[in-house]
Amino acid sequence: MAGKGRRDGATIVVKKYEEGGHGHHGGAWKVAYADFVTAMMAFFLLMWLLNATSEEQRRGLADYFAPTNVLGRSTSGSGAPFGGNTPNAPGEMSTDTTVLRVERGPAPTRIDLDEEEEAEQAPQSGPGAPTDHPIPGEVGQGSQESRTAPGGPGSTEGNLGGSRAEGITDAEFRAEAARREAAAFEQAAEELRAAIRDDPALADLARQLRIEQVPEGLRIQLLDADRQPMFPVGGATPNERARGLIQKVAQVAARLPNALAISGHTDATPFRGGERSNWELSAERANAVRRLLVEGGIGEARLRSVTGNADRDPLIPDQPQAAANRRVAITLLRAAPLTAPPGAP
Repeated sequence: MAGKGRRDGATIVVKKYEEGGHGHHGGAWKVAYADFVTAMMAFFLLMWLLNATSEEQRRGLADYFAPTNVLGRSTSGSGAPFGGNTPNAPGEMSTDTTVLRVERGPAPTRIDLDEEEEAEQAPQSGPGAPTDHPIPGEVGQGSQESRTAPGGPGSTEGNLGGSRAEGITDAEFRAEAARREAAAFEQAAEELRAAIRDDPALADLARQLRIEQVPEGLRIQLLDADRQPMFPVGGATPNERARGLIQKVAQVAARLPNALAISGHTDATPFRGGERSNWELSAERANAVRRLLVEGGIGEARLRSVTGNADRDPLIPDQPQAAANRRVAITLLRAAPLTAPPGAP
């Protein structure tokens, strides 16, 4: 602001400047400090939660706050489909978010005959020579001529695993397959007897276990005894000792690939009244054993049949009401057919 005046003929100019006021600069650090205190409080709260909760509770909290993968069976950390894996992701394209159930089922019996002799033989050479030794039950791995030529590994005459190419007839091949399967059954029977004999809780039940090889396969029978039954009278729930015995059978049977057949049997004592019969009782007991075998590691795909025979097939025919007639039979079915007698079809 300027003012003008005259004094003694001179012009006097007076200038006045009004300086603007400075703002208050004392509040910015408070905001930063409040943010710092809030972050520290959240950090200490997180540390307290990690110390006060269990591993299962922390996993539940993580699953609750994780984004849901709409294309998967569970949640993924990134929320992306296929568990967050992409073709450019490192490692194999595999994830554990899917639910898989692997069951052991019946598998073909592979028998390599004369393995030592084949190892000593030098590999063949030539344009039509096979590239590998034939495997019994499979077509030989050779050229097209070797698969179609008469007597070749893939022909009708040589399709039995290359046995005829090695000078082994069909009957000899079947006999060798049956012999090896019988040896595997005998080993399984010895393992089962030893497992029961070495278990103090089941040692006295060894006389109620009958193991034998029959034309159908390896049959394992759990027999009732006087004052020592496997099931309650008229009931289909096995007692604790019977459950332990069935568990031992499942452990041994799980090592073999053979299919299983389960059959229940009763004695000739009839039910009072017409509501239930020995048919229902034998079938229910066989089904109870099936459930225990599956729980013990036997896959459902290996079960061939579950039947109830009532009193139609007694173990002691001349004593139809004997305790041993009340039994459950578990049969490991043969994969290799038995050798037919000469002249039989």
